[in-house]
Amino acid sequence: MNPTALRAGWSRGLIELRQSFTNGAELFSHFLWPVLMLAVMFFMRERSFGSSGLLLGTLALPGILGMNAGLGLVSMSQHLTADREDGTLLRAKATPHGMPAYLIGKVVYVSGSLIADLAIFLIPGLFIVEGLHVRAGSWPTLAWVLVLGLVATLPIGAVLGSVFTSARGQGLLQLPVMAMMAISGIFYPVTALPEWLQWVAQAFPMYWMGLGMRSALLPDGAVAIEIGESWRHLETAGVLAAWAVLGLLAAPVVLRRMARRESGSSMAARRDRALQRVG
Repeated sequence: MNPTALRAGWSRGLIELRQSFTNGAELFSHFLWPVLMLAVMFFMRERSFGSSGLLLGTLALPGILGMNAGLGLVSMSQHLTADREDGTLLRAKATPHGMPAYLIGKVVYVSGSLIADLAIFLIPGLFIVEGLHVRAGSWPTLAWVLVLGLVATLPIGAVLGSVFTSARGQGLLQLPVMAMMAISGIFYPVTALPEWLQWVAQAFPMYWMGLGMRSALLPDGAVAIEIGESWRHLETAGVLAAWAVLGLLAAPVVLRRMARRESGSSMAARRDRALQRVG
């Protein structure tokens, strides 16, 4: 990677991240989702899961951390599609090292935004939810699961963002992502689902990110309601690494192909189609 592109991308990402916390609308969006999830935690805090003695709020909090981190895939896709539609990608393509710098900046921005949102949710959540077991080893586990999870999901998000030609098409992405959330043990242990759905959930990174977060924050006895009664750290690292390799191999190829096809005429055609739909 060219050092100039790295420096430009890093600076670009930090500028976008700083702007997102000084813009009223974006600042509101940073707090909206964490506050809604904290409200869910508050109402779930006294409800228990079966005869396990564990509270649903205790089980759900680390799962929500994993879910929010996994939603970086959607955020990356949406940003790339929007920038493609308004010509930002075309301008990046026209400058030296523009595309690598753009992608680095977007990764810095999306990752920084996610980490901030997770902190907004986690810090008050630790006081609202009872039964968590935060220890010295919790923070390193949270860190490696989060980093590996972002590497596994952000490249896939970039690939999906290059596939959709307009922001309207992003609605097609929301449905499968919501389905993954529903079966990934975020709000309810995955072992309560039919066995075939458990296998489907384990094919995607969101389940493993949630499992890794639960292993860091839940008491040792909570492992009894997980698949195989194990936190399966090796499997977590293996599946997330496999998704990371897949994304890192596919993203450069797909993005280069998309950048080659991007031109002023193609952007004008998309704009004309959008205006016809509005008209």
